[in-house]
Amino acid sequence: MRKFELIAPCHFGLEAVLKREITELGYEITSVEDGRVTFAGDEDAVARANVFLRTAERILICVGSFEARTYDELFEATKALPWEEYLPEDARFWVKKASTVKSKLFSPSDIQSIMKKAMVERMKLKYHHERFEEDGEDYPVRVFLYKDKVTVGLDTTGDSLHKRGYRKKQGMAPIAENLAAALILLTPWHGDRILVDPFCGSGTFPIEAAMIAANIAPGMEREFTAENWSNLIGRKVWYNVSDEARSLVNLNIETDIQGYDVDPEIIKVARENAEMAGVADLIHFQCRPVKDLSHPKPYGFIITNPPYGERMEEKNTLPGIYKDLGNAMKRLDTWSSYMITSYADTEKYIGKKATKNRKIYNGMLETRFYQFLGPKPPKKRGPENE
Repeated sequence: MRKFELIAPCHFGLEAVLKREITELGYEITSVEDGRVTFAGDEDAVARANVFLRTAERILICVGSFEARTYDELFEATKALPWEEYLPEDARFWVKKASTVKSKLFSPSDIQSIMKKAMVERMKLKYHHERFEEDGEDYPVRVFLYKDKVTVGLDTTGDSLHKRGYRKKQGMAPIAENLAAALILLTPWHGDRILVDPFCGSGTFPIEAAMIAANIAPGMEREFTAENWSNLIGRKVWYNVSDEARSLVNLNIETDIQGYDVDPEIIKVARENAEMAGVADLIHFQCRPVKDLSHPKPYGFIITNPPYGERMEEKNTLPGIYKDLGNAMKRLDTWSSYMITSYADTEKYIGKKATKNRKIYNGMLETRFYQFLGPKPPKKRGPENE
């Protein structure tokens, strides 16, 4: 099989989680940079990464990288890339997105236009046409410029990987599915442990947790742009990966995953989304305010995305919300609590300092992932401990 250099962008601050996921899939990491992980893989890797990775934004095939400080350099270096090895004669190709940071070339629209012209010139050399109909399959290109280094990738994914397909409806300030999955994977939670989200909204944290517990691949029910690239990845590869994903699902498990919200309408939405994800039987949703949060069992987990005051709530309501959450945490004194928020007074109104906090960008918004660690549960006694 053909070998590729594959690039997986992710949320800034969560590269280590994605790196671990890729390694567990069996692929060799070649580099880790801010907001992306690069690894080596074949045709199977393209399909498996798209289907199985929970925390990536998308999967790109790296066509090449080079330095460019002028538009002439950008044109010539883009033209020098072996586009004919990736694009068939009838391909519809364009630079879908260009992002630039700390580089002399700073206009995304100019970068996109110049690179498209260079790609056409390269294709002319191969196919000896003056113009191309571009009536075949889509081959979108994404470009990153950082300190004048240009990285060029073919987008195998299409719609971002956070779009699992289950969230047909959502609340006012939802957390992205891949970010929710990454935050869960940052904790020591496992499917046999209690998990409660007291601000569940449209249900993303509980649903992602249930999918992890049941070993449901996040991309199992969606389509990808590269499924139509018969020149690069055979259709059978996608069929095989789909069969692999389905064979690993285990819905015959016991879980204690709960989602609460004060809005009865959004609880209905959460239930519908869980049904779409195939995990409705693994989650209990209930209309309940955070001040009433309780649970009879010890050593559970709170993992949540409380209001920030950015869009969903007015600033003056936040102290009471966080005080109520802090009081619930006091009652659940053996539990561990994790929350992502941009609210600067989180620790003040929770009433304690976090064991750890981690800076994470939720889109363009700088947030903190506060981790209030409870005691470890005692080890279960088994025959080997008798």
